[in-house]
Formats: sequence, C-alpha cells, structure tokens
Amino acid sequence: MIPFNKPYLAGNELPYIKQAVSNCHISGNGPFTKKCQKFFENKYKFKKCLLTTSCTDALEMAAILLDIKEGDEVIMPSFTFVSTANAFVLRGAKIIFADSRSDHPGLDEDKIEELITARTKAIVPVHYAGVACDMDKIMKIADKFNLFVVEDAAQAIDSYYKEKPLGSFGHLAAFSFHETKNISSGEGGMLVINDDRFIKRAEIIWEKGTNRVEFFNREVDKYGWVDIGSSYLPSDINAAFLYAQLENIESIQKRRSEIWNLYFKYLTPLANNQKIKLPFIPAYSTNNSHLFYILTESKQKRNELISFLKNNGVNSVFHYQPLHSSPFYRSKYYGKELHYSQYYSDNLLRLPFYYDLGNESVEYIAQMINSFYFS
Repeated sequence: MIPFNKPYLAGNELPYIKQAVSNCHISGNGPFTKKCQKFFENKYKFKKCLLTTSCTDALEMAAILLDIKEGDEVIMPSFTFVSTANAFVLRGAKIIFADSRSDHPGLDEDKIEELITARTKAIVPVHYAGVACDMDKIMKIADKFNLFVVEDAAQAIDSYYKEKPLGSFGHLAAFSFHETKNISSGEGGMLVINDDRFIKRAEIIWEKGTNRVEFFNREVDKYGWVDIGSSYLPSDINAAFLYAQLENIESIQKRRSEIWNLYFKYLTPLANNQKIKLPFIPAYSTNNSHLFYILTESKQKRNELISFLKNNGVNSVFHYQPLHSSPFYRSKYYGKELHYSQYYSDNLLRLPFYYDLGNESVEYIAQMINSFYFS
C-alpha cells in the first residue's frame, strides 16, 4: 500500500534531540526554539515569531491578541479545518462563513465585503494548499473597514504572493508543522506577529499570562501573572526536530516540487479529456507543493475512485467538510448557500504526497487513475 503521508527525516533530527537533552533545557523557549524563531525572522522577514505546540494554539493566541469577545464577527472560508473557526468561537465570536472561489478552494475575496457588518472584527484568509489568497484585495478591504487580518498559513510555508512570503501580510499569521506539512516537528506551529503593538502581549500570553520573557531579558527583577494566557510553548525537543528540517528546507521544497510537477504532467491528458480537473495556481501566487489534488465530476465518482485506488494499493483521501453545515454549526448558520465550499468537499481528492514518494510510485498512481477512467 502506498501511504497517503510518510514523515521525512532530513538527517539531524535525532542528533539535535540528543543535543537538546544534553543542554539540560528540554522545556519551552530553549536554544533550539530561539534558533527556529530566528530562522523565520531572518529568512522571511517576519517581525516576530513564537513557536507554539500547534497551529491551533497559534490561532487561539491570535484570537486573544485581537481581544475577540462575545458578539464579534469573524469572516473566514467554510472550506477549512475546524481549528480556523474554533480558535475564535472559544472567545465568543460569531463566524461568518464565505464561499470558496470557483477556480480554487481558497476564500473568494470578492465575497468578503458583502459579509461585513458593524460587528465585524477580523478576516481570516486560509491559503489552501499553500496557494495565496489575493492579499492585495483582502488588505484593501481590511484597511477600508478598519479590520484585523489573521492569515491561516498552516499549509503555506515558503509560499509567496507577488514575491512576498505568505504570513507577512496580516497583522498576525499562523503556521503548522504537523506531520503532514512540508516542514514538520510531528506536532507544532508558530504565531507570526507583524504588528508591533501585539508583540509584548503575545510574549505574555505565550508564557501562561506572565511577564516571564521580560524577566529572562532582565527587564524586570521578578515575574508574575499580568494577563490571561496558556502553556503555548513547545518543548525544545520538538524545536530541535524542527530545526533539522529547516536546515534542509531548500532540498525538501525542491523534491516536493518535482513530485507535484510529475503528477501534473501524468494527469494532464485526463484533464484535457475533461475527466478530471487539476489544481489552479493564480499568476500572483507561487506553488509550495504542499499537496496535490484532483477534482472529480461528482461525489459518487470521487468515492468510487477512492475505493478503486485502495484496491490497487494506493491510499487517497478527501479533505474538509464545510464548517457552515457541520453538526456543531449548522443550527447557527443563517447565511447563503455556499455552493463552491460544498463542491470542493464533494469532489476534491488528495493523492499521496511526501518527500520519499518515488517517481515510479507517482507514475503508478497516475496510471491507476487513468485505468479507472478508461477501463
């Protein structure tokens, strides 16, 4: 069976973990944590980075920093992972779901403005598959209505919008280093703070609501409880694993790009015959090769293809269920029908994608998909 995902070891993960243990600092905010944060700040020019235990935690920190309260409204796509919404629901927000684009599962930027009310506090664009939302449009709307922007860049490491890295546009941004992501620490995430006014409070929230960072920076002679917060810091063991991956980001991205391009090459004839649709990358966005998906003509056809591939040794999966029609939220949703969110939920199929996936395996998977349609 060709698995859907397989974790990749760049080589120095175990030596760095051993080094972290030898440093006698395996709790949060240790040497490897600082190295990882500096890596992102230097390479992508993010203003301030804080590693977290997950992207979920980074989003929860963002909701606290924006002072989200009961009754505030937050606009985001329905076709996204539950954490995007949960982080703001936990603070009492009402989620206003927007539809996806017709040509891509990402947020339809042209649907945002009609959803804004006097209670709107923030926009949360999700860069699905690492493909950029139109950030010029989104930031223009945010400026017009004095709204905050939080980029959900969980899948978007090393991806760019008009030559500027994703995660650098919003007031805040959240990244994921989950096992399925391009760069992984097993479980992990990062909050990016691009607005100076949030930096000091972010460090306090990150450190359980204490001014512990100021204490270690010798800015105060003792630290105490000064705000709300939680234990958002990952172990330095996780950061050690992550740093080994970051050192190899160029080679990782190169190999993933090769795999993505092979899929696209082998499946283009099927798309030309209108049997499937392939991913669309807007001209303003780069492709970080986070995942490869195809779109089938119907949910039934998609499910039949999943079964066919499984019977032939290939593990493929569908993706998100629309959040607006989820068991938790459907009784709370009173907006319009979100046609494209449902379309992608019903028809999108993700193919196996990981660093060690061999060229012959990619070719075999494509052959099996062709066999399904032409048998």
